[in-house]
Amino acid sequence: MSNTIPNDAARRRATFAAVAVFGAALVPAAIVAQAGSGSAETAALNPKQVAIAPIGAAMARGDMARLATALEEGLDAGLTVSDAKEILVQLYAYAGFPRSLNALGELMKVAQARQQRGVRDEPGRNPAPLPTGKELLALGTANQTRLSGAPVTGPLFEFAPAIDEYLKTHLFGDIFGRDNLDWQSRELATVGALSALEGVESQLQAHIRISMNVGLTGAQLRQAAQAMALRGQADAAKRALAAIERTPASNR
Repeated sequence: MSNTIPNDAARRRATFAAVAVFGAALVPAAIVAQAGSGSAETAALNPKQVAIAPIGAAMARGDMARLATALEEGLDAGLTVSDAKEILVQLYAYAGFPRSLNALGELMKVAQARQQRGVRDEPGRNPAPLPTGKELLALGTANQTRLSGAPVTGPLFEFAPAIDEYLKTHLFGDIFGRDNLDWQSRELATVGALSALEGVESQLQAHIRISMNVGLTGAQLRQAAQAMALRGQADAAKRALAAIERTPASNR
């Protein structure tokens, strides 16, 4: 059974939908125009997907007020508690343990408050067990190659081989190997988080490409950027749109 939502949450959900349709007037015109410049024929993100990038952006900035709102909207849109937890756990790899721990604490508060109001959120599921040792390294290497579209090598990884191993075994093995959140959702969360941070343009650019490698389109990524803009995350939206426009495949 999906969320059971009392009247106040139902009204918030309706308001959220109205903002998605009519809220462009509240956002700088250049952002809305650019975010909406993709093909109208491209399938839109579903409501759960739309909710993810704002969660990632608020988490990365440590903006607890916006995070609480984004989590409420995400759960109302159908994210399970497990989905929300997984997003916030994954993003420690991009924003650090302190941000992740604080965000998980905020999710606990949001989930408990919703339960007290009589909202029944789906718990979701735990991931299947992962391999260990060399098998985990092999899994992570394969995941990294699939996500990136080619084996990842370069002077940086020769200079610091430990970071190469950590990326393969931990980020792409331990984290991206967990099967309780799909890769498109993981990339929307990552793009949201990296868009909210200054000085990580190359990593954001890489994850825009990875997002397209896992099946997200330029139009869908623009929609994610617009979702951030509509929720008061204009700087994150601008960074995301700039990275999208630097990616030639985004206009297909």
